[in-house]
Amino acid sequence: MSVKRSFVYLCVILDLFSRKVIAWKVKQRMTASLVTETIALASQNRTYDEPVIFHSDQGSQYTSQAVRQALDKHRLVPSFSKKAYPWDNAVNEAFFKYMKKEELNRRIFQTLGDVELACFEYMEGFYNSKRPHGFNDMLTPDEKENYFFHASSLF
Repeated sequence: MSVKRSFVYLCVILDLFSRKVIAWKVKQRMTASLVTETIALASQNRTYDEPVIFHSDQGSQYTSQAVRQALDKHRLVPSFSKKAYPWDNAVNEAFFKYMKKEELNRRIFQTLGDVELACFEYMEGFYNSKRPHGFNDMLTPDEKENYFFHASSLF
């Protein structure tokens, strides 16, 4: 299966507090199932007592009945950007900008598996654990969360 000269789609769920990638999935088509599967992964990776806001653009996948049902199932409250206004989703837009610049645009992929491996290496091996963020006072997403949860347990 060659993905050369074609598109693949990456669905990423970021934690707004730490900028950490908490779930991601790659497929050859942008469908509601790509989003619902990523939501399910995020819900496995995070526990929360209160409903959590899930912010996205107004793409048809995100506004579909299947995604609305998945959000309800996982107690996620939908929040949508204004139409044609990417600044409402600036955190995700910036993430994709840097992922493309730092990893994806400098490579040519032969298979979907190659893309998945590159995404895994970037997000899990670099972005969450080694890439500092100005928003996080130059801590990585993992460091920001570790500091927050460790400091919270001291009191």
